[in-house]
Amino acid sequence: MITIRFNIPTILTFSRIILIPFFILITPQNPFLGIGIFLIAAATDSLDGYLARKSGQITKFGIILDPIADKFLVISALILLVDMVRLSAWVAIVIIVREFVVTALRVVALSKDVVIPAETGGKVKTVAQMTSIVLLFLPGGILDIVFYDIGLVLMYIALVLAVVSGVKYTISFWKQVQ
Repeated sequence: MITIRFNIPTILTFSRIILIPFFILITPQNPFLGIGIFLIAAATDSLDGYLARKSGQITKFGIILDPIADKFLVISALILLVDMVRLSAWVAIVIIVREFVVTALRVVALSKDVVIPAETGGKVKTVAQMTSIVLLFLPGGILDIVFYDIGLVLMYIALVLAVVSGVKYTISFWKQVQ
């Protein structure tokens, strides 16, 4: 059984989940405020991990909840982008399926006391994905550079990285769990 310890990193992780409904409700009418909420939520991801490692407050609950909170945030943004007709549904579906598969593998591995660390491809995917989400929500552009176009290119890069890192993660899972 997992004991829930409410420490600063866990509270930050929960705050990320709590911000999601506000992000969903506000973004279509006020993209800049929505992006601000998204960026605050995304920043808690780095901060909670840093604080957990620095203070020695890494818990199994946190190891499970943190990636789930991340996935909720990204999945919410992708669905919102599809709803706002800023992203093709198939792109969102492929990324969402990858996120579910990797999260499920993490939970199974953790149940066997195996922690599979995030790999570089997954981290680069996350940066490309988060940046593309922000750009896809931004209206307009600067000079002849349209934010939407750059965001779409980055999302396709994130899509390729998601598939590649998902395959690598699955291979790593099978090697370590068997």
